[in-house]
Parts: sequence; structure tokens; C-alpha cells
Amino acid sequence: MQAKGTVFRYGDNVDTDVIIPARYLNTSNHKELASHCMEDIDQNFIKQVKEGDIMVADKNFGCGSSREHAPIAIKESGISCVIARTFARIFYRNSINIGLPILECPEACDGIKAGDVVSVDFTTGKITNETTGAVYQSEPFPEFMQNLIEAGGLAGYIAKGGK
Repeated sequence: MQAKGTVFRYGDNVDTDVIIPARYLNTSNHKELASHCMEDIDQNFIKQVKEGDIMVADKNFGCGSSREHAPIAIKESGISCVIARTFARIFYRNSINIGLPILECPEACDGIKAGDVVSVDFTTGKITNETTGAVYQSEPFPEFMQNLIEAGGLAGYIAKGGK
């Protein structure tokens, strides 16, 4: 599994109410949720994001409520991976459950800037800043998590018989 895209960069404590504001939680339509992703802190995000782009943040990304809407909105917007120093525990779990790849790598967060092009190899955990040439190492996903993400999340994984 691999990803490559342009980086959208955010700071500390990006909470689920910023990722998808509560005023939009009356829909279960994933495209509708994605159309409002990050709008309270980055009005241009949804206008500029392209399929495969990557989100990088600092510590405690996804703090706040336990709703799955936040990782769904990010994934549906086209983001292929989120890299952060740390993630809120429930956001981490929800992301894996819906098939959104997320990696913790403080060193990458130190060296990656908004607009950089980054590639990620989920099998090895290698993160490459294609803009600067810097290479960072995160923990690779175990095989069962790679299978879960490739299946589009837990529901797809179960539908495929857990393979």
C-alpha cells in the first residue's frame, strides 16, 4: 500500500468539531460531510484538496468527540493518509475502522511543510518528502491492518471474510 500527494498542514489539538463542525452532523451522506471538512480552520481546504493528498498535523489530532464523522469526512474529501505527532485514541480507532490510514511520526511532522509532496509506503512505514528528499521512518502497519484498510475499513474487511 502506498500514497502520494500534496500536504495540507495543521497544528496541535485539531478537534473533531473543527474537522467536521457539529452543525453538519444531521447527514449520513459522506460526500456532504466531506464538503464541509476543515471549513472552520481552512476555508480553502475543500476547494484545493485532490484525491490522494496527505494531511500532516502536530499533537493530539482528532481530539474531542468520539464520532466517526471526522475520519469519514477526511477520507471522503480525498485525503489518502494523515500523519501526526500523536492522535486522540478514539480518532485513531475510528480511522482504522473506516479505512483511513494514519501514521504517528514526530520527525516527519518536524520536516514536512504545507505544499510539500509526500509519499508513504505503509508496508515499510517509510515517509518520503519528495520536495526536500528527506526520509522518515514510522511504524509500518501490521499485515492485518493493511488488509483492513485496503478493504475500505472494518465493514469491507468483514464482508470479504476477514481477508
